[in-house]
Formats: sequence, C-alpha cells, structure tokens
Amino acid sequence: MPDALDPLQSFRLDGRVVLVTGASAGLGARFARVLDAAGATMVLAARRGEMIEALAAELRDAHAIACDLAEPGAAAALAAATIERTGQVDVVVNNAGTSDPTKALAETTEHFTRTLTVNLIAPFELARECGRSMIESGRGGVIVNVASIWSLVGVGMIPEAGYAASKGGLLNLTRELGAQWARKGVRVNALCPGWFPTDMTQSSMFDDDAGRSWMHSRTPMGRGGNAHELDGALLFLCSDASSFMTGQAVVVDGGWTSV
Repeated sequence: MPDALDPLQSFRLDGRVVLVTGASAGLGARFARVLDAAGATMVLAARRGEMIEALAAELRDAHAIACDLAEPGAAAALAAATIERTGQVDVVVNNAGTSDPTKALAETTEHFTRTLTVNLIAPFELARECGRSMIESGRGGVIVNVASIWSLVGVGMIPEAGYAASKGGLLNLTRELGAQWARKGVRVNALCPGWFPTDMTQSSMFDDDAGRSWMHSRTPMGRGGNAHELDGALLFLCSDASSFMTGQAVVVDGGWTSV
C-alpha cells in the first residue's frame, strides 16, 4: 500500500540550515520563529547582536551572528561564519534592509548609494557566496529575497527613490540568478510584502492617523497586513512546496499592486 498522502510534509525544513538577515526585530524576527517552527536550524544575522542573541535563546536550534551588511566584506564574512558554525547553508532569506524617506531633489548620491549597498549589493553578495557553497556541495538550496511593492510600482506619496531603485533591482536580480542557477539546484525567488508593521512603518503608517487612513484608502482590502499573513508565503518559498518555481515574485499586499 502506498504511503498516505501528507501534503504538509513538503513545507517542513527539518535538517536544513536557514540564514535570515535583519532578524533582530519586525518581520525578520517573525520569519526566524516561523522557520524554526518548521524544523530548520536557524542562523540569525543583524547589527543588534544582543537582540538576536535573545531571540536565538528562545528558539529550538539557533545561532546568532552580529554583522553590519553596509560594511565592505560583511556579506562574505557572514556566509563563511554560517558554514563554519553549521557545516552548510540550505536557505538564505535576504531580509535586511534600510529605508529613509527623502525627496529625490534632496537625496544625495551618498544617501542613494548607501541604500543600494544595504538593499541590493549586500543581498547579491550574500546570494553569491551562499549560492557558491550550495552548488559546490551538490546539495543545492534556496534563496528568498525580501523585496517590496516598490519592486513593482512607484508610491510617490512617500519619497523613496533609493529604496524604489534598490527593490526594483532586487526583483530583477532574483529573476537573473534564478535563471542562471536553475540547472545547478539553486532556486531564487522574491517575497514582495505590501504594508506590514515594522520598525520602518509603524510610526508613519500604522500609528499615524493620516498615514493609516491613506494606506487603508489605497489598499483594496482596506487595511495593512498582519505579521502572520506572510507566514504561508515565506514557508512556501523556503521549502520544497515551491520546488518547481524559480525567478518569481510572490506579492502579499492586500491588492495594492492590482489597481
């Protein structure tokens, strides 16, 4: 008799090492908890070392590595440290990012460049180093780039030229790496959230009456997202449940980009 069908088994991450950047708070910390609950060995990376140490202590099997991805060489050092501690890396969630709304006419080249460094260059470097290990080991792996609705549309009301450019670039980088590595066993996809409460959005979009009203009026579902509403999409992309999928974007935005 064949084994009983278990459609949830493909969402499990037992025996896999998952690296999450920007894991100290907000969506990154939520992602770490979700993937830990799915059975993964977690590696948590962020600038705020004490916060990821505290989170690692809460999880079933986790390591904390403090790093600043704005610094030269930080991404390569993080990949090396992950492999040194755990022996492998199977999934990378490029979640770390920076946002500092600035009108384009006032945005300096230095400000624009720093945004691209954290939001686009560091994810590329980390994907490159971890992807190399995944390919050379023969194990293959998964890279999930946390992009944004700014990857797909402009917003305008919130002046973010550097952020928009970085997230648009991250989405097309996802497509390119997905195409390059598809036959090497490494899948690369993007998760594009709409408005969710984070350190960058809480005060301006969720706690502020005007920001909340604007967000609700523009979103077809009439609200912002709750943190748990990214769990399913994240787990789908990180696991074998999406095994025939690469170079794609999964958008979770309450319909924002549909109108």
